[in-house]
Amino acid sequence: MPPILQRLQQATKMLSRRKILLLVLGCSTLSLLIHQGAQLSWYPKLFPLSCPPLQDSPPRPKHMTVAFLKTHKTAGTTVQNILFRFAERHNLTVALPHPSCEHQFCYPRNFSAHFVHPATRPPHVLASHLRFDRAELQRLMPPGTVYVTILREPAAMFESLFSYYNQYCPAFRRVPNASLEAFLRAPEAYYRAGEHFAMFAHNTLAYDLGGDNERSPRDDAAYLAGLIRQVEEVFSLVMIAEYFDESLVLLRRLLAWDLDDVLYARLNSRAASSRLAAIPAALARAARAWNALDAGLYDHFNATFWRRVARAGRACVEREARELREARERLLRRCFGEEPVLRPAAQIRTKQLQPWQPSRKVDIMGYDLPSGRAGPATEACLKLAMPEVQYSSYLLRKQKRRGGVRIRPEPVLDNPPPRPIRALPRGHLGH
Repeated sequence: MPPILQRLQQATKMLSRRKILLLVLGCSTLSLLIHQGAQLSWYPKLFPLSCPPLQDSPPRPKHMTVAFLKTHKTAGTTVQNILFRFAERHNLTVALPHPSCEHQFCYPRNFSAHFVHPATRPPHVLASHLRFDRAELQRLMPPGTVYVTILREPAAMFESLFSYYNQYCPAFRRVPNASLEAFLRAPEAYYRAGEHFAMFAHNTLAYDLGGDNERSPRDDAAYLAGLIRQVEEVFSLVMIAEYFDESLVLLRRLLAWDLDDVLYARLNSRAASSRLAAIPAALARAARAWNALDAGLYDHFNATFWRRVARAGRACVEREARELREARERLLRRCFGEEPVLRPAAQIRTKQLQPWQPSRKVDIMGYDLPSGRAGPATEACLKLAMPEVQYSSYLLRKQKRRGGVRIRPEPVLDNPPPRPIRALPRGHLGH
């Protein structure tokens, strides 16, 4: 047979194979949509992924075991909500704190598996605040668990911490007129190492990651290098809050999830009146100098984040992030009206969506459902915007029922930890 005919025959066979493959993939996607339709008909259709795996890479099933270290004031509540909803859709068990710990795993104590409610063990997903302890987490979570966390630029993060915890952190309460500038001008005048909740006033990222927040990289550069190595050994992905959508693209690729799985509503954000519109450069430098350990962690993992984006293909990641934003906007309009807006808690009629307010000086915003709606779509929209305290309480009751546990008052842990905030509301949530 002439070479040109051989090439034509090979091309025809290849085309036939591709048609068959497309037919199979089309049927699989249709079945997935039908399967999801019963529960998730409110979701946009699965959209094509801009960064598919290499052609010779076999498709992977979705990864179902994830431990998320929820750091403070880093958009962690939004990530937590993504993980809670994914766990619910796939009937996964979420590790939740013992009621004596409230909605955190007895933070600021080092994490212990004993802080996990027995009705939520063994878990597939963990996403509530804790102070990292590698051995204890690995004792709790199953083999093959993927560990992820998120960091935020330290100056912006410190401004948020100062505002949010101003009534709870003694170092912040001492500052005249609650002035961030006054604190950063002379932090040693207000800060007491080892004091109750001192970690909110100095190197909070390092503390959350299990490090010694009193160490200074200026005095001991080896300590920062060692802490970075420890983080890299455990965490498969360190997300960056300033590049949240790009971080979610990398997360969904790491876990073999769909972009639909990482759609979100922004949670636990402050009103514009409760934050600085822009942090002056001198103030930002002072915040980074005071939190030098956090700054070293952030600078390192920000650089590694962009190297990871480059390996994935920056144009592809940016295209997926844009698709994610567009799908998110469609979803928010579908759930919260044509012009979805964040509202102060006092304006939110739906009790289950009212965010907790840390003080009278700080307004935490949230979404509200349009009146007159009911059904599965409304339930899904409710979960999309449900604050951490209400969602954690709801999941705990649901998992107790699933496990046949009779709901009764919980025993109090011996030596309960000090609580970083006053008793939180536990509104009654039905299933």
